[in-house]
Amino acid sequence: MTESAKQALSILRDSSQFQWYVIPLFAFVVYVYASEVERKNWNLIFAGLAYWGMDWFNEIVNSLVFHFTQFAPVWGAPGKTAYLILIGLNIEICFMFAIAGITFSKMLPADKKLRILGIPNRLFIAVGGSIFCVFVEVLLNQAGALTWDYSWWNIKAPWLIVIFGYLTFFLVSFWVFDMESMRKKISTVGIIFSVDIIALLLFGVMLKWI
Repeated sequence: MTESAKQALSILRDSSQFQWYVIPLFAFVVYVYASEVERKNWNLIFAGLAYWGMDWFNEIVNSLVFHFTQFAPVWGAPGKTAYLILIGLNIEICFMFAIAGITFSKMLPADKKLRILGIPNRLFIAVGGSIFCVFVEVLLNQAGALTWDYSWWNIKAPWLIVIFGYLTFFLVSFWVFDMESMRKKISTVGIIFSVDIIALLLFGVMLKWI
Protein backbone atom coordinates (compact mmCIF):
# COMPACT_ATOMS: atom_id res chain seq x y z
CA MET A 1 0.00 0.00 0.00
CA THR A 2 1.36 3.42 -0.92
CA GLU A 3 2.11 5.98 1.76
CA SER A 4 -0.45 8.37 0.27
CA ALA A 5 -3.13 5.68 0.49
CA LYS A 6 -2.22 5.01 4.14
CA GLN A 7 -2.40 8.72 4.86
CA ALA A 8 -5.83 9.00 3.25
CA LEU A 9 -7.11 5.95 5.15
CA SER A 10 -5.95 7.49 8.43
CA ILE A 11 -8.39 10.40 8.02
CA LEU A 12 -11.15 8.65 6.06
CA ARG A 13 -14.51 9.82 7.45
CA ASP A 14 -12.80 11.19 10.56
CA SER A 15 -15.21 13.81 11.93
CA SER A 16 -12.45 15.34 14.06
CA GLN A 17 -11.13 16.90 10.83
CA PHE A 18 -14.19 19.20 10.64
CA GLN A 19 -13.59 22.88 9.93
CA TRP A 20 -16.22 25.64 10.07
CA TYR A 21 -15.52 26.81 6.51
CA VAL A 22 -17.60 23.82 5.36
CA ILE A 23 -20.76 25.68 6.38
CA PRO A 24 -20.31 28.71 4.08
CA LEU A 25 -19.24 26.36 1.27
CA PHE A 26 -22.45 24.40 1.71
CA ALA A 27 -24.46 27.64 1.85
CA PHE A 28 -22.84 28.74 -1.42
CA VAL A 29 -23.87 25.49 -3.16
CA VAL A 30 -27.43 25.90 -1.87
CA TYR A 31 -27.46 29.52 -3.06
CA VAL A 32 -26.33 28.54 -6.57
CA TYR A 33 -29.13 26.00 -6.93
CA ALA A 34 -31.70 28.25 -5.24
CA SER A 35 -30.84 31.05 -7.68
CA GLU A 36 -31.43 28.77 -10.66
CA VAL A 37 -34.68 27.46 -9.15
CA GLU A 38 -35.85 31.04 -8.70
CA ARG A 39 -35.17 31.68 -12.39
CA LYS A 40 -36.67 28.31 -13.31
CA ASN A 41 -33.51 27.35 -15.16
CA TRP A 42 -34.31 23.65 -15.03
CA ASN A 43 -31.85 22.85 -17.81
CA LEU A 44 -28.99 24.17 -15.68
CA ILE A 45 -30.22 22.50 -12.51
CA PHE A 46 -30.47 19.04 -14.03
CA ALA A 47 -27.21 19.50 -15.94
CA GLY A 48 -25.53 20.33 -12.63
CA LEU A 49 -27.04 17.33 -10.87
CA ALA A 50 -26.07 15.01 -13.73
CA TYR A 51 -22.46 16.23 -13.56
CA TRP A 52 -22.40 15.76 -9.79
CA GLY A 53 -23.93 12.30 -10.01
CA MET A 54 -21.38 11.20 -12.59
CA ASP A 55 -18.58 12.29 -10.28
CA TRP A 56 -20.02 10.25 -7.43
CA PHE A 57 -20.03 7.19 -9.69
CA ASN A 58 -16.37 7.75 -10.59
CA GLU A 59 -15.42 8.20 -6.95
CA ILE A 60 -17.13 4.94 -5.99
CA VAL A 61 -15.28 3.07 -8.74
CA ASN A 62 -12.03 4.71 -7.62
CA SER A 63 -12.61 3.49 -4.07
CA LEU A 64 -13.33 -0.02 -5.32
CA VAL A 65 -10.03 0.00 -7.25
CA PHE A 66 -8.26 0.60 -3.96
CA HIS A 67 -10.30 -2.09 -2.18
CA PHE A 68 -9.42 -4.76 -4.71
CA THR A 69 -5.78 -3.79 -5.24
CA GLN A 70 -4.93 -2.74 -1.68
CA PHE A 71 -2.22 -0.68 -3.37
CA ALA A 72 -3.71 2.72 -4.14
CA PRO A 73 -6.78 4.38 -5.59
CA VAL A 74 -6.47 5.75 -9.11
CA TRP A 75 -6.44 9.18 -7.46
CA GLY A 76 -6.27 9.99 -3.78
CA ALA A 77 -6.92 13.03 -1.60
CA PRO A 78 -4.72 12.53 1.46
CA GLY A 79 -4.12 16.21 2.13
CA LYS A 80 -5.72 18.60 4.58
CA THR A 81 -9.51 18.54 4.45
CA ALA A 82 -12.49 19.20 6.66
CA TYR A 83 -13.83 15.72 5.86
CA LEU A 84 -12.67 12.90 3.59
CA ILE A 85 -15.83 11.17 2.30
CA LEU A 86 -14.18 8.57 0.06
CA ILE A 87 -10.48 7.91 -0.46
CA GLY A 88 -10.35 10.27 -3.43
CA LEU A 89 -13.23 12.57 -2.53
CA ASN A 90 -13.15 15.20 0.19
CA ILE A 91 -15.97 17.56 1.13
CA GLU A 92 -14.33 20.47 -0.68
CA ILE A 93 -14.10 18.53 -3.96
CA CYS A 94 -17.67 17.32 -3.50
CA PHE A 95 -19.04 20.86 -3.21
CA MET A 96 -16.99 21.95 -6.23
CA PHE A 97 -18.43 19.19 -8.41
CA ALA A 98 -21.92 19.98 -7.15
CA ILE A 99 -21.85 23.32 -8.97
CA ALA A 100 -19.34 22.62 -11.77
CA GLY A 101 -22.04 21.31 -14.10
CA ILE A 102 -24.07 24.48 -13.71
CA THR A 103 -21.01 26.68 -14.21
CA PHE A 104 -19.91 25.06 -17.46
CA SER A 105 -23.45 24.67 -18.80
CA LYS A 106 -23.85 28.44 -18.57
CA MET A 107 -21.27 28.66 -21.36
CA LEU A 108 -23.36 26.65 -23.82
CA PRO A 109 -24.65 28.64 -26.80
CA ALA A 110 -28.43 28.66 -27.25
CA ASP A 111 -27.95 27.26 -30.75
CA LYS A 112 -27.10 23.57 -30.35
CA LYS A 113 -26.02 23.36 -34.00
CA LEU A 114 -23.47 26.18 -33.74
CA ARG A 115 -19.92 25.07 -34.47
CA ILE A 116 -16.77 26.47 -32.88
CA LEU A 117 -13.69 26.09 -35.08
CA GLY A 118 -15.71 23.58 -37.08
CA ILE A 119 -16.51 21.45 -34.01
CA PRO A 120 -20.02 21.07 -32.53
CA ASN A 121 -20.12 23.57 -29.67
CA ARG A 122 -21.19 21.03 -27.03
CA LEU A 123 -18.24 18.78 -27.83
CA PHE A 124 -15.85 21.73 -28.09
CA ILE A 125 -16.81 23.06 -24.64
CA ALA A 126 -16.79 19.54 -23.15
CA VAL A 127 -13.26 18.86 -24.37
CA GLY A 128 -12.06 22.35 -23.44
CA GLY A 129 -13.61 22.08 -19.98
CA SER A 130 -12.05 18.65 -19.47
CA ILE A 131 -8.59 19.90 -20.42
CA PHE A 132 -8.97 22.86 -18.08
CA CYS A 133 -10.01 20.60 -15.19
CA VAL A 134 -7.07 18.27 -15.80
CA PHE A 135 -4.74 21.28 -15.79
CA VAL A 136 -6.10 22.18 -12.34
CA GLU A 137 -5.57 18.57 -11.23
CA VAL A 138 -1.95 18.74 -12.37
CA LEU A 139 -1.44 21.78 -10.16
CA LEU A 140 -3.10 19.98 -7.24
CA ASN A 141 -0.92 16.95 -7.84
CA GLN A 142 2.20 19.09 -7.89
CA ALA A 143 1.11 20.59 -4.57
CA GLY A 144 0.62 17.12 -3.09
CA ALA A 145 -3.09 17.64 -2.52
CA LEU A 146 -4.11 15.06 -5.14
CA THR A 147 -2.06 11.90 -5.62
CA TRP A 148 -1.57 9.62 -8.64
CA ASP A 149 0.20 6.30 -8.07
CA TYR A 150 -0.38 4.46 -11.34
CA SER A 151 1.81 4.88 -14.42
CA TRP A 152 -1.24 4.96 -16.69
CA TRP A 153 -2.97 7.77 -14.76
CA ASN A 154 -0.67 10.75 -14.37
CA ILE A 155 0.76 13.73 -16.23
CA LYS A 156 2.45 11.32 -18.69
CA ALA A 157 -0.95 9.93 -19.74
CA PRO A 158 -3.26 12.95 -19.41
CA TRP A 159 -5.64 11.75 -22.13
CA LEU A 160 -7.04 9.06 -19.83
CA ILE A 161 -7.78 11.67 -17.16
CA VAL A 162 -9.36 13.93 -19.78
CA ILE A 163 -11.60 11.19 -21.17
CA PHE A 164 -12.53 9.13 -18.13
CA GLY A 165 -11.96 11.73 -15.43
CA TYR A 166 -13.99 14.54 -16.94
CA LEU A 167 -15.20 14.23 -20.53
CA THR A 168 -17.90 11.72 -19.59
CA PHE A 169 -19.17 14.16 -16.94
CA PHE A 170 -19.45 16.97 -19.45
CA LEU A 171 -21.04 14.91 -22.20
CA VAL A 172 -23.73 13.49 -19.91
CA SER A 173 -24.33 16.88 -18.30
CA PHE A 174 -24.75 18.64 -21.66
CA TRP A 175 -26.88 15.77 -22.95
CA VAL A 176 -29.26 16.22 -20.02
CA PHE A 177 -29.16 20.01 -20.51
CA ASP A 178 -30.38 19.63 -24.10
CA MET A 179 -33.17 17.17 -23.36
CA GLU A 180 -36.47 18.74 -24.38
CA SER A 181 -38.60 16.67 -22.03
CA MET A 182 -38.56 17.39 -18.30
CA ARG A 183 -39.54 13.78 -17.71
CA LYS A 184 -36.38 12.60 -19.50
CA LYS A 185 -34.22 14.95 -17.44
CA ILE A 186 -35.75 13.72 -14.19
CA SER A 187 -35.56 10.04 -15.14
CA THR A 188 -31.95 10.27 -16.36
CA VAL A 189 -30.71 12.11 -13.30
CA GLY A 190 -32.80 9.79 -11.14
CA ILE A 191 -31.13 6.73 -12.67
CA ILE A 192 -27.65 8.20 -12.15
CA PHE A 193 -28.26 8.94 -8.48
CA SER A 194 -30.10 5.64 -7.93
CA VAL A 195 -27.00 3.78 -9.11
CA ASP A 196 -24.83 5.95 -6.85
CA ILE A 197 -27.01 5.44 -3.78
CA ILE A 198 -27.32 1.68 -4.31
CA ALA A 199 -23.55 1.41 -4.76
CA LEU A 200 -22.86 3.48 -1.62
CA LEU A 201 -25.26 1.39 0.43
CA LEU A 202 -23.94 -1.91 -0.94
CA PHE A 203 -20.20 -1.25 -1.04
CA GLY A 204 -20.06 1.28 1.79
CA VAL A 205 -22.69 0.49 4.41
CA MET A 206 -23.17 -3.26 3.90
CA LEU A 207 -19.86 -4.62 2.62
CA LYS A 208 -17.69 -1.78 4.00
CA TRP A 209 -15.41 -1.94 0.98
CA ILE A 210 -15.19 1.80 0.43
